[in-house]
Amino acid sequence: MTGPVRRTTRPPALVLVLAALGLAVFVVPLLGLIARVPWSRLPELLAGDVVGDALRLSLLTSIAATVISALIGVPLAWVLARMEFRGKSLVRGLVLLPLVLPPVVGGAALLFALGRRGIVGGPLNDLTGIVLPFSTGGVVLAATFVAMPFLVITVEGALRNLDARFEGAAATLGASRWRVLFRVTLPMILPSLAAGLALTWARALGEFGATITFAGNLQSRTQTLPLAVFVALENDRDTAIALSLLMVVVSLGVLIGLRDRWWRSW
Repeated sequence: MTGPVRRTTRPPALVLVLAALGLAVFVVPLLGLIARVPWSRLPELLAGDVVGDALRLSLLTSIAATVISALIGVPLAWVLARMEFRGKSLVRGLVLLPLVLPPVVGGAALLFALGRRGIVGGPLNDLTGIVLPFSTGGVVLAATFVAMPFLVITVEGALRNLDARFEGAAATLGASRWRVLFRVTLPMILPSLAAGLALTWARALGEFGATITFAGNLQSRTQTLPLAVFVALENDRDTAIALSLLMVVVSLGVLIGLRDRWWRSW
C-alpha cells in the first residue's frame, strides 16, 4: 500500500537561486530608476506644461481606446467563445496578433492601411476629408489596435468558463436573448470584464511604438506620456525619470488591483 504523497514545501537551492535571478531581471531596472528620481523636484517636474499636455492627451486617448475596445471587443469575444465556424483559429490568431507583433510594425500596417494613400485611408480622405495619421484620432486608433486583444482574450476566457446552465434557466423562464445577456451573462463575467478593461486601459496608456509610427510625436496633439519620456531623455533627463516613475506607479497599481482575476479568466 502506498503512503500519502508528500508535498515539497521547500524547492532545491538551485531553483531558489535561479528564481532570484529571474526576479532580479524585473526588480533591478526599477531600482535603477528609483535611485535616479529627483525626489525634491518631483512635484515641479510633473507640473510642467509638457507633462500636463502629455498627461491630458494620454488620459483622453487611453479612455477613448478602452471605450471603443469595449464596444467592439466584447461582441468579438462572445463570437469567439460561443460560435463555431470555419477559420476560427485564424480569426483568433489575427485578433491576438498585436500581443506579439512589434508595435512599430503595427504602426506601419496602420499607416499603409489608413494613411492618405492607404487602401482604406485614401478613399476615406477623398469622401470625408478625414486624415487619421498624425492626429489625436490616430493615437486612439493605434492604442485600440495594440490594447483591445487584452480585453478580447480576457472576456473570451470568462465566457468559455461560464456555466451555460444559468443562461439556459433564464431563457426557459421567458427571458429574451438581450435580457439574458444583460441580466445573467454580463453580471457573471463582470470581474473578468473589469480586469480586461483595466488591462486594456493600462496598455493603451503605455503605448509607444504604433503611436509614434502612425500618429507622430506632436506636443498637445499626439505626444502621449511615453512619447514625452522619449523626447525628454534627450534633453531633460529628470523629467524623463519623473514621467517614467509615474507610469510605473500607475501600471503597478493596475496589476496589484487585478491580483489574479485576469489569470483566472483564461
